Amino acid sequence: MASALLDTLFSQSAVGLHVLDTELRVERVNALSDAVASEQIMGLHFTEAYRLQDPEESEDLLRGVLESGVPVVNHMIRGQLMGAPGPDRSLMVTIHRLDDPSGRPLGLLAAVVDVNEGEKSRGRVDALAAIRRNVGHSLDMEAICQGFVGALVPQFADIAVIEVVDEVLRGSGAPLSPVPPEVCLHRAAQLGADGGTPVGVTRHLPEGTPYALAANDLRPRLGRLGPDTPWLESDPATAHLVAATGAHSLIVAPLKLHGAFFGLASLYRCPGSEPFDERDLTLALTAAAHTALSIEASRRYAYDHVIASTVQRRLLPQHDGARIAVETAHVLLPGRNSGCWFDTIGLSGARTALIIGNVAGHGLQTAITMGQLRTALHALAGLDLDPDEVLARLNDTADRLARERRSLPPGDSLHRQPLTATCLYAVYDPFARTCTVARAGHPAPVAVDPGGRPIDLDVPEGPPLFSEDSAPFATATIELAEDSVLAFLTGSLLSDDQSVARVRDALAHPRRRLRELCDAIVYNLPAGTHPDGAALLLARTGVVPPDRVATWELAHDRTTPAIARTLVRDRLEGWDLDEATIEATELIVSELITNAVRYGTPPLHLRLLLDRTLTCEVHDTSPVAPHLRHARTVDEGGRGLFIVSQLATHWGTRYSTDGKALWTEQEVPQHSTRSG
Repeated sequence: MASALLDTLFSQSAVGLHVLDTELRVERVNALSDAVASEQIMGLHFTEAYRLQDPEESEDLLRGVLESGVPVVNHMIRGQLMGAPGPDRSLMVTIHRLDDPSGRPLGLLAAVVDVNEGEKSRGRVDALAAIRRNVGHSLDMEAICQGFVGALVPQFADIAVIEVVDEVLRGSGAPLSPVPPEVCLHRAAQLGADGGTPVGVTRHLPEGTPYALAANDLRPRLGRLGPDTPWLESDPATAHLVAATGAHSLIVAPLKLHGAFFGLASLYRCPGSEPFDERDLTLALTAAAHTALSIEASRRYAYDHVIASTVQRRLLPQHDGARIAVETAHVLLPGRNSGCWFDTIGLSGARTALIIGNVAGHGLQTAITMGQLRTALHALAGLDLDPDEVLARLNDTADRLARERRSLPPGDSLHRQPLTATCLYAVYDPFARTCTVARAGHPAPVAVDPGGRPIDLDVPEGPPLFSEDSAPFATATIELAEDSVLAFLTGSLLSDDQSVARVRDALAHPRRRLRELCDAIVYNLPAGTHPDGAALLLARTGVVPPDRVATWELAHDRTTPAIARTLVRDRLEGWDLDEATIEATELIVSELITNAVRYGTPPLHLRLLLDRTLTCEVHDTSPVAPHLRHARTVDEGGRGLFIVSQLATHWGTRYSTDGKALWTEQEVPQHSTRSG
């Protein structure tokens, strides 16, 4: 019975049974393959009977069982039966020691099962799971492509290359099939043996190749490669790859979606790997479809981001406006967020409004909200309000915008997106050498004195815009020496005390040009600290040059307008202004002084300021301001401010704790003033 059982096992078992002696030579073996007779391997060492990838490891494994008697079950090796055609296969080995009745080892029984097809199926499942795990969780095109090749190499392919239509990388739409020959593909990622073509190279698809055919009909291609492959003559790059790596099998899968062509995924297998088959082609198509969907999502995001960034940049100041008593410079760091903004606005009295803010989020709607807030700020700045009042009125505008968004239909995507924004509004007065600051949820500015020493700024924080907090805004007024530097930054650049210290370190040499200081702050930032983008505004404080300003204290009587006209003419002639400007200014000053004498209270001051425009200011201590009237033909008065409004480019009233100032601005022809 034992002999019959043994004969049956060796003649009918589907498992390759090998009886090895203590020298690991084959003493008995069943029929293993039609291509190799059992007699051919009889007497051979086990590592000679099988062409193994790691024969030393297999021999150590066999001798370990022979010495210890501990069996090895279901151990995976790679190899092929001696003389059998084809590449190495996956083999599962189980080893038991054979002992005589006394326990003396006689040899080994090694059972070898070819599990190659099962391992290939398991490998396909694992590769597809890796695709789903690595691709589709990012909107970054490079990360998507890197995830694709990383998921397939080396468990499914030896080399993986992914090429994306160049215009798709820039956010444009993918071309429809058939693809025009001028379409350019960008090598976005590759992994595996180096075929000599680096990532980043662009190319046109050579005609008559699997790549061009797959791009034209959006169908995959499966083929063998070798020195005699005819189409390699028209594709030198692939010919070089085949020669350098020995690649023998190729799958070209188009990245397609709704009839549009996004690129190609090319997979290669090299010596030691079995050629691709139809089941591999199915997996490649599934992986390519998943990747194409992710690339399209990334392209849409990139397209929206380009539009939002363009809108953002068009809404921001296009250059640093030159001011008579403050120098500014800015940096806008790109990122996902399209709601960062900054501004410098010239105010009456040579003052300058310094503004920085941020609307949370990304996309076109964020940029639009930013533009709405910035436009509202420009209108509010022209009213000569204190910074806290400006932010209070800006918050009222933000509340109206939030109500409008909440009133959208529930199906609108914006209905579910909350609005959040921060803003800082500061006004620098060069005559008082003070900076008055108010902030709505925004980080306080960082300041250094002319020697580079930090200045402590205790600015009360108000609630962010669009918040339900109704706490009032407060201001802080800081005295600044000439040539002090103020840094206004969005929140991502001032996230903790270390970031504040880095900014102060960069500002430690305030005598450098502001542009260099901006760059120094950016250089001090750790990598990856502003993925959402950021804005930086620097301001160096100054004073109005004495030769560009004239101030007089005037008597509060009826002869003052005539005296003021004489003083104004003398000063403007000293500034070499043209006669038309002088005459217009005389009339403006005469009307303002007349109003101040008639309706105001002493003391009375007149100030002229020459910058890019000519500013006239008349200050008195009365809080009552005149208003523009349209006098009738028979009226004897009421035309003063109307005349002023016609002669001046801008005019207004600025209030303070000690009264008010009526001011006007006139355009000054550039050729009519002395240079410098």
